[in-house]
Amino acid sequence: MKKLFTSQLLVTITALLTISCNKEEAHAQTTSQNMTEINITIDGKTMPVQLTDNAATKELLSLLQASPITYEADDYGGFEKVGALGHSLPTSNSQLTTEAGDVILYNGNQIVLFYGSNSWSYTRLGRISYSSLDELKTFLKAGKGRISVTLSVKETTGIKPTTASARQTDKLYSLNGTELRQEPSKGIFIKNGKKIVK
Repeated sequence: MKKLFTSQLLVTITALLTISCNKEEAHAQTTSQNMTEINITIDGKTMPVQLTDNAATKELLSLLQASPITYEADDYGGFEKVGALGHSLPTSNSQLTTEAGDVILYNGNQIVLFYGSNSWSYTRLGRISYSSLDELKTFLKAGKGRISVTLSVKETTGIKPTTASARQTDKLYSLNGTELRQEPSKGIFIKNGKKIVK
């Protein structure tokens, strides 16, 4: 009886630990994905894209950290805007049925922005965060021909906090991380790790 009870107890503890670990791993992946975003800008309007974690998005982020990428995209099939990125990214194609808002890599060098659905072998890059389908279609100028699309990383100050900088709270920095000798009379700068607008 004791052996049976001990055995059941061990099975229960193992199951609980496995569930807990899986939840933590899923949460860590979600948190990681939530922190990885880029911007898509079309005609002066910008929407964020939650990136999928894969080799293609890592390469894309690396390119965008050097500079934003602008390319031309056209309507195709009544459900997407597609255009050549000007760079080749690694593929991990699988059969996908896309939804409106999906950002997809096709043939390793074309970005597809979906405002409808299609099934094909693609590499998923991410998903545009939008409120309604009408908002997305308006943003992508669905069915209205060629658009200019700019991909960029989220704006950052370029300053990485360190122990030394935490002690030197009087230091001032420009948005690109250059130390300033005196506080500007107007403009945007960083003081004590906070963005100041004058």
